[in-house]
Amino acid sequence: MTFIIIALAISLQIFLSVKKVSPFISLLLVAILSGLFLGMKPVEVIKSIENGVGSTLSGLALILCLGAVLGKILESSGAAKKISTTLINAFGMKNIQWALLLTGFLVGLPLYYNAGFIILVPLVFSVAKETRLPLLYLVLPMAASLSTAHCFLPPHPSPVILVNAFNADLGKTLIYGIIIAIPAMIVAGPLLGGLLRNVKTDIGGLFASKEEMPYEKLPPALPSFVIALLPVFLITISVISRSFLPVESLVNKILGFFGDANIALFLAVLLALWYFGLRAGRKMENVMKWLNEGISGISVILLIITAGGVFKQVLTDSGTAEYISSLSREWQLPVLVFAWIVTALLRVTLGSATVAGITASGIVAPLLATTHVSPELLVLAVGSGSVFMSHVNDTAFWMFKEFFNLSLKQTFFSWTLMETTISFIGLIGVLVLNTIIG
Repeated sequence: MTFIIIALAISLQIFLSVKKVSPFISLLLVAILSGLFLGMKPVEVIKSIENGVGSTLSGLALILCLGAVLGKILESSGAAKKISTTLINAFGMKNIQWALLLTGFLVGLPLYYNAGFIILVPLVFSVAKETRLPLLYLVLPMAASLSTAHCFLPPHPSPVILVNAFNADLGKTLIYGIIIAIPAMIVAGPLLGGLLRNVKTDIGGLFASKEEMPYEKLPPALPSFVIALLPVFLITISVISRSFLPVESLVNKILGFFGDANIALFLAVLLALWYFGLRAGRKMENVMKWLNEGISGISVILLIITAGGVFKQVLTDSGTAEYISSLSREWQLPVLVFAWIVTALLRVTLGSATVAGITASGIVAPLLATTHVSPELLVLAVGSGSVFMSHVNDTAFWMFKEFFNLSLKQTFFSWTLMETTISFIGLIGVLVLNTIIG
């Protein structure tokens, strides 16, 4: 009965979205109905809503707002245009997908998915406007590289937690993860993007410039790149320091503070406001207008993402994970395939890749004691399953849809298909590596 209720809830969400009901309203409605029909008491549903709002906003609110402000400053000042034209000139039009793939992967190594996504969104819009290439053709390489880093590679939360849960070797996991990530992001990025080249999308919205700035008036390339990538640099240094310096050392604490995603983005925003605004001779009121436009442009998207987090929380609190866990223990499958299927089911029902991976770890970890499977490959099997078929109960689904002005159908045939492709290629890669090292 649980699966039927979840299937009906997802169908209702899709139906309401097709009927042009605001995702913010429809997601809240579906979340409340799902909780009640899954046996939760009204007071429990209310508690889940509060927890869902809190857990979603606590990790996303400042990152999204600061990232949107930084993107708006880079776009309005012409810095994003300068970055995009520099990339185009360096790689050429034919290789622009690979430039975005490489950029996404390098940014995605140290940054959480949400932070990396927010930083790169204005760049993709700028490249799309400069090259006049279809948006999805350019978006998927960037998104695929970010997503593969998020689900396969430490120091991202889910892989690190799984490495500890399975007693896996961090170095081996990273090496195996990179081996699997390369074909996954190539197929789900440039190749899939090429297939969607003829899909027409609107490149207006938050990062749509109202006036074109002459090339000679654009800011220099070096400070444009430095300020845009400052959060990446600060977070990367912080990650490296945690790996090589004592936890309690003063240097590690300082770098950890400045390497926090919120602090790093805030510093980049302050520097961008000064360099591209006040230093360039713009009045304070005009500079603050950029800030206000960035925040107002993100407000609706932030509400939609929060409602998606509520839906995820209700499914988690209703006991859906426990139901799948008890069901999965009855199956007789190869360990790596079993781990992938369990995680994929949790991902489809709960929405969060990290929650699905963590929950699955408790189910499959005991199998390590009775089998000879590589714990590193088990980490990657769970990681592959955690990105399977992202849909309406996943906040990342709505981020992708709203930022790139996509219809529900376009989001399913781009984002969902991309995530599912990464998941399947990840499983295939795990099984191939298992035959080689097993």
